Amino acid sequence: MGLVVMSERELNRIEVLSDVVQGRMSAVAAASVLGLSRRQVHRLLKTFQADGPAAIRHKARGRPSNNRIDPAVREFALTLIRERYADFGPTFAAEKLAEDHGLKVSRETLRKWMQDAGIWLSRKQRRTFHQPRRRRDCYGELVQIDGSDHAWFEERGPACTLLAFVDDATSTLMHLEFVASESTFSYFGALERYLAAHGRPVAFYSDKHSVFRVAKQGAKSGHGMTQFGRALNDLNIEILCANSSQAKGRVERANRTLQDRLVKELRLAGVCDMAAGNAILPRFLARHNAKFAKAPLRADNLHRPLNMEPERLREILCFRDERYVTRQLAFSYERQRIILAENDITRALPGKYVDTYEFPDGRFEVRWKGVSLPYSVFDKDQRVSHAAITENKHLSAVLEYIKAEQDKAPPKKRRAGKQRTRYEPTGRRNDGWNSLAARQAKARAAAPPE
Repeated sequence: MGLVVMSERELNRIEVLSDVVQGRMSAVAAASVLGLSRRQVHRLLKTFQADGPAAIRHKARGRPSNNRIDPAVREFALTLIRERYADFGPTFAAEKLAEDHGLKVSRETLRKWMQDAGIWLSRKQRRTFHQPRRRRDCYGELVQIDGSDHAWFEERGPACTLLAFVDDATSTLMHLEFVASESTFSYFGALERYLAAHGRPVAFYSDKHSVFRVAKQGAKSGHGMTQFGRALNDLNIEILCANSSQAKGRVERANRTLQDRLVKELRLAGVCDMAAGNAILPRFLARHNAKFAKAPLRADNLHRPLNMEPERLREILCFRDERYVTRQLAFSYERQRIILAENDITRALPGKYVDTYEFPDGRFEVRWKGVSLPYSVFDKDQRVSHAAITENKHLSAVLEYIKAEQDKAPPKKRRAGKQRTRYEPTGRRNDGWNSLAARQAKARAAAPPE
């Protein structure tokens, strides 16, 4: 006789029944131990004595279940899933099978079928592991940049964003700056101060924020790069975008450290606004780098000197665009109508594109082949409208501005529409005196006889 597979409950029954057979236990005690009736114990004893311990095993062991789903149904369901719902999860696939094909299968049964067939992987099986990336060899070869929106001043001041520049080779904090929000002009200002202090690195490493990367690469308009990317291209600096936050873990871990240590330093110093916070950041940088910075693998400094006039740098670090000039010597810009003054140069511009320069200090210039053109603004409405599209990382700053504007003056009263005269009843009842039939009868009575 070969091996007999039994469960723990069946082995326990054999042990108790053996004690009953050998007289060490009564049938009543065995029924209490096994949780069975005395009659059931006597039935098991009869089977045990007649056929041996193997007879105690459940008779349905090794046989297919009586409640099993027909294998043909399983194959039909898996065939439908492979053809139509290959990328569906078990829950959604079970709903579609029931709605569109009248095939009702529980989601857990379908999940097991899909896993056995290799169509579906569990969350644990789908989990990916990010391998650590080796640091760059040289200082200034790759600088990671990121913005951290946080309550840096706790309850003492409004939330703001900290821009952080971290060298990949040494984990050195190259530049820190508090700004209102993570915007293009904020990065322009921080980049200008970084270049003045360190020079031009080989490349910056960032996330896929709209400041650094064009979301729709195949757009017909635009030049395939953002304003920040265009400025870096003019400065001969490369911009690389990470596919995940783990890829730029150096700056992400630095942000977590700053959200712990810097917040406490600001609290001890009693800082409650961005200006005071930016004033103490250089001292914090020196202490932080002395403690946490690493030595690079190679001693080369790959930062290059800027070698650029300040005016030329300001023209690079601004918002530049092109606008089509109409026959009226006008074009639209940021919900405004810009009208060019008529002169010898502008008369030839209808149908052509002019260059626009918007500087961080609010100045706006229109140029044609480097020549500044005079203009006037037809509509200067700069109010934030309810329909304005606001990015998530700008939302805090925009809401602070809106609240400040609302506190200045109460909202203007606006008419809801055309005001109608309110009806006032006269108390007279309409008995049909002016109906069509009444008017016709009145006309026939007034007509002369024929």
